[in-house]
Amino acid sequence: MSEEIIRVEELGKSFGEHQVLRKIDFSVNKGDVICILGSSGSGKSTLLRCINQLETQSCGRIFFHNKELGRTQKEINEYRSKVGMVFQSFNLFNNMTVLKNCMEGTRRVLHLSKQEAHERAIAHLKSVGMAPFINAYPAQLSGGQKQRVAIARGLCMNPEVLLFDEPTSALDPEMVGDVLNVMKELAQKSLTMLIVTHEMDFARDVSNRVLFMDKGYIAEDAPPEKFFTAPEHPRAKEFLSRFIAG
Repeated sequence: MSEEIIRVEELGKSFGEHQVLRKIDFSVNKGDVICILGSSGSGKSTLLRCINQLETQSCGRIFFHNKELGRTQKEINEYRSKVGMVFQSFNLFNNMTVLKNCMEGTRRVLHLSKQEAHERAIAHLKSVGMAPFINAYPAQLSGGQKQRVAIARGLCMNPEVLLFDEPTSALDPEMVGDVLNVMKELAQKSLTMLIVTHEMDFARDVSNRVLFMDKGYIAEDAPPEKFFTAPEHPRAKEFLSRFIAG
């Protein structure tokens, strides 16, 4: 039986009168690569932000290794050091070099020595093909390069789970492939990943589970081979028919 890392129970999120997430239940097991699909406004990114505690859920509970998440900033920071996030807009520090961006978290949060942080940053920057750019600043990089640095920065924390919020949506089309290739390699290394994406081919070929969201609910939770060939939910069928037609 697979080791459960994250469990979400009865999760809901409202912004004022607007209910964005409704009764979300699912778990993430070690080695899972879960792609979260759905139309814009279905709640995908809000779900990821709740899991990373960038948004506090309105109701429901989140468990990490069977222990419910605490609400103090210290507990949240400790949790985030193990459940990292890669953002659509990169979120790099513009006043720091690529190398410093990747060392900052390990120095401040994990309290690694300067040498350890440096060695770890170099190793992960090499793994995403960004070692030649260690002294560059974000403004000198393309979107695809920035996103690969952001992934390396996330990996430097040695996370148990890495969350990706539409990591290719801000990229020019010719740069998307580079970032997806890095993510495919991470999947092959059995990194546990939860990915909000519009990249259907990637979801079909790389994930072991697809969550399809509609109007704040998880409407379908299925292996990709089943979801992409025989979806059960009418909205999933409609969503996929647009993808196939495109």
